[in-house]
Amino acid sequence: MIPVMKPYLGEEEAQAAAEAVRSGWVAQGPRVARFEESFASYVGAGHGVALSSCTTALHLALVALGIGPGDEVIVPSLSFIATANAARYVGATPVFADVELFTGNLTVETVDAVRTLRTRAVIAVHQGGVPFDTVALRAACQSWEVPLVEDAACAAGSTAYDRPLGDGALLAAWSFHPRKVITTGEGGALTLDREDWAARLRRLREHGMSVSAADRHRSTQPVFEAYLETGFNYRMTDIQAAVGLVQLGKLDAMVARRRELAARYRELLSDVDGLTPVADPPYGRANFQSFWVLLDERFGRGRDEVLAELAVAGVSARRGIMAAHLEPAYAQARSSRLPVTERLTRDSLILPLFHTLTADEQDQVVGTLRKLARG
Repeated sequence: MIPVMKPYLGEEEAQAAAEAVRSGWVAQGPRVARFEESFASYVGAGHGVALSSCTTALHLALVALGIGPGDEVIVPSLSFIATANAARYVGATPVFADVELFTGNLTVETVDAVRTLRTRAVIAVHQGGVPFDTVALRAACQSWEVPLVEDAACAAGSTAYDRPLGDGALLAAWSFHPRKVITTGEGGALTLDREDWAARLRRLREHGMSVSAADRHRSTQPVFEAYLETGFNYRMTDIQAAVGLVQLGKLDAMVARRRELAARYRELLSDVDGLTPVADPPYGRANFQSFWVLLDERFGRGRDEVLAELAVAGVSARRGIMAAHLEPAYAQARSSRLPVTERLTRDSLILPLFHTLTADEQDQVVGTLRKLARG
């Protein structure tokens, strides 16, 4: 089977992980500090806070903003369910907004349509690495006096208005899961510009301790830490960070390769009626963490049938991005009118795209789709 995604890992990552193990420092330590500093610099942010996942990053972002019971947090339903879950973790109510068809992202208009006096935050996703309009949505949230958290889980290496995503973000959450462009196995981060928030977030990820375990270990004198507030165990390990540092050095090359593969997909599929591939928005460039196509009635076959036929042909594709409001965990939100979200989650599928995808494999994917369209 041609996999839908595959991490790009090699001997350099294996050696970096082994060196961390041999050093004896395998929990959060100096490599984590280097990785979060390097990643923040890459995305144009003043500070980085490495964490155990993007889910924990979203949770801590809302904790830092003081969101809690009685508050509403606007989120897209068209996203992995963790985006909506983050609001529930702090006792707030997630409110689902629709997205635009072209990018799968929130817009000023879709957010404003569900905004109320109880809205205390917005979490907007750069879906599949396709940037939302950062200038427009940041400005709107600022005018509404509602903080904007950017779920950039899939978006390392994407840009908007010629700047890396993360540059100018109040809080941006990132994922380094193996399905993302760069990986640390599991792992995530928050990037931001406020030094005081970064210091608090580092405490919160480590049980709320006033002195980190790494600083206590380095000290030549006894250190008695205090626990300043209820915190969490959301740390990244030095083994993960060692891999992340190597991966970060490859990020530009990986994005360039994915964009090359995406361009070839669009060229080969350009004359297939009823199939619309994802593309860059006019204001930005995607890293194409996922390459999805949207089907309509002209294609002649439904999405689920296409997925099944691709599997028979040796191609592992996936359904498009899920809609959280259609899942049992959010059954009470099903009355929301989200027509674009429901169209995208019903009629889109994700095609194989990864760094080592060959031309022959890509031709196999395209050839199968073309046969299904003709059929």
